[in-house]
Amino acid sequence: MKKVILSAVSILLFGSLVIAQTPTSKDATKIDLTGRAADHLMLQFGSDMWTGKPDSVKTSGFSRHFNAYFMYDVPFKKDPHYSVAFGLGVGTSNIFLDNHTYADVKSPSSTLPFHQIDSISNHFSKQKLTTIYLQAPVELRYYSDPAHPNKSWKTAVGFKLGTLLKGYSKAKNFVRSDGSTVYGSTYIEKEYNKRWFDATDVTLTGRFGYGIISLDAGYQVTGVFRDGLGPVVNKFSIGITMSGL
Repeated sequence: MKKVILSAVSILLFGSLVIAQTPTSKDATKIDLTGRAADHLMLQFGSDMWTGKPDSVKTSGFSRHFNAYFMYDVPFKKDPHYSVAFGLGVGTSNIFLDNHTYADVKSPSSTLPFHQIDSISNHFSKQKLTTIYLQAPVELRYYSDPAHPNKSWKTAVGFKLGTLLKGYSKAKNFVRSDGSTVYGSTYIEKEYNKRWFDATDVTLTGRFGYGIISLDAGYQVTGVFRDGLGPVVNKFSIGITMSGL
């Protein structure tokens, strides 16, 4: 886990240093940005993981996120290689649990129970915890060629501020110990309960890439769960960003 985080951070920092030192061939104040759009859509998809989770919380499979934001970009007047961008959108996270681990979000207890189901009991073949946040991302950006962002190396660092919209568990295909289905493979059970999850999201972000594609990473500073209501874990994300700027 730590090696994955350090590798992603190293790539982003190295990319930032490389393009930040790229020489310019003309006075930055004379760069023509008339053909560059100010607003754009930013889409992100990739992998999520919980850092610091206890042994009692077992995850499995490809936990993932999908984020979509409408962004507005403001270049610096003195040097258009740099800009600040801000926007609004939705960020989702889906953490898949081991199929013998059950998060009982409907429980009336004071802390979220993660039950371990033995191999001879009926259980769901797939389970996950999902959070959906309304988020406002802010980025400080750098472009090697600000007049042609689709042909430019670029890097960005920033943060996201979010408020929780939904938090729930989703389980699919209730099966017997021998793997045979009880209600059919398309059977789904959802349990909604926001009270376990942190209502506020603060995530540090960074990305580095070329053209409309970049590698991104994010670390959720605020915990996944409210203080005292669940395990002390934070979310680390790594993925791909598609954006015109």
